[in-house]
Amino acid sequence: MKLKVATVASLLALTSTSAVAHTATVAEHSSLLSGLIHPLVGLDHMLAMLAVGFWATMQKGQLRFQIPMTFMLVLVAGFLLGQTAFNLPVVEGGIATSVLVLGLLIATAARLPAAAALGLSGAFALFHGYAHGAEAAASSMTLFAAGFLGSSLMLHLCGGIAANTVKTQLPTLAKLAGLVIAAAGATLLAA
Repeated sequence: MKLKVATVASLLALTSTSAVAHTATVAEHSSLLSGLIHPLVGLDHMLAMLAVGFWATMQKGQLRFQIPMTFMLVLVAGFLLGQTAFNLPVVEGGIATSVLVLGLLIATAARLPAAAALGLSGAFALFHGYAHGAEAAASSMTLFAAGFLGSSLMLHLCGGIAANTVKTQLPTLAKLAGLVIAAAGATLLAA
């Protein structure tokens, strides 16, 4: 079962139709369904969400849960910030950097001090949440937010399942997965 979920998550990542999910109109960001789908059609968001779950699963103790929980909480805060007139600079660069760094953290099996790990998780989530919030239609922001938060959590879980699968069966695949994610992040930064 775990291998099937990891395979499906990998196939979703490979068949994503857009490298950057921030080109749609506000009207397309106004429903629960659009919120559910949004993280799945943008390679940057999909890879980051999978990577957060993957990297968190590689950690010891409470960090395994604290990293994705921090990400989700700051994702909500970023979303709400995106609904305001505040202008967060370099959002796309922050999102691309998150993919690159998370990939490198996975490839190197990095175990950072808790404050650094949670700080990175929160910083990356702020950019992702802000981008979603800035795109959501104010009239339906709750539905859209519920959808994208649900998909983000599902992708964290898929990343965690994938990490457990490759970690116990073929540790080299974990490093390869990290390098592929990092390469995608570098490509997004160069675009």
